[in-house]
Amino acid sequence: MAELQADAAPARGGAPLLEVGDIHVFYGSIEAVKGVSLEVRAGQIVTLIGANGAGKTTTLRTISGLLRPRAGTIRFEGARIDDLPPHRIVGLRVGHVPEGRRVFARLTVRDNLTLGAFTRHDASELGPDFDRVFRLFPVLEQRERQAAGTLSGGEQQMLAIGRALMSRPRLLMLDEPSMGLAPLVVERIFETIAEINRSGVTVLLVEQNAHLALALADHGYVLESGRIVLADTGTALLGDAQVRKAYLGED
Repeated sequence: MAELQADAAPARGGAPLLEVGDIHVFYGSIEAVKGVSLEVRAGQIVTLIGANGAGKTTTLRTISGLLRPRAGTIRFEGARIDDLPPHRIVGLRVGHVPEGRRVFARLTVRDNLTLGAFTRHDASELGPDFDRVFRLFPVLEQRERQAAGTLSGGEQQMLAIGRALMSRPRLLMLDEPSMGLAPLVVERIFETIAEINRSGVTVLLVEQNAHLALALADHGYVLESGRIVLADTGTALLGDAQVRKAYLGED
């Protein structure tokens, strides 16, 4: 596959890029995230696993400014971002691929990608970014004038990732990228996530397929009922008896 154009890849496990400190997040009177702390270092792939309702999506939405923590701090490159609106956080080069893809169904593939660059001030210089996305996902170039709503589920997931890449993120957060997709498509998506990471993009991944996520990740966190109950390298968590029983379906 062609070489990606991106920032030079930092050393894996370098300086902290994202630091989440003891955040508490509520929906009304219901506390969904109960003191979560985590760290993502530059160049890493870090994954959050856990059952439905554990607080994984809420954590990502809080990092991207869609929700506000009632307590705790979130720092990106050392500066607090927990009081910033979402568009400012995107402007700091934090990309978010939401659960369910959420493409703009009536707009074309190309228009969806263009919207991913809405915070940028160099609209005349998006050519290399389109080229990058089309190298990653050639089918999107073939369908760039097609309405996004007519794409398959896998193609829409590719478009959602491509749209986030148009902001040139340093940190890319992906929420359940394999959900509802055929196994062969899932394999392709995970290969692409690894390739994006090799190009210099740090990744924070929420994923229902714990085996794939932990096999890819440098570090992982296990959430239960809004709290982190385990944290270790991806390899160590794959071998943990509790994780194997609860999330990998093994006795």
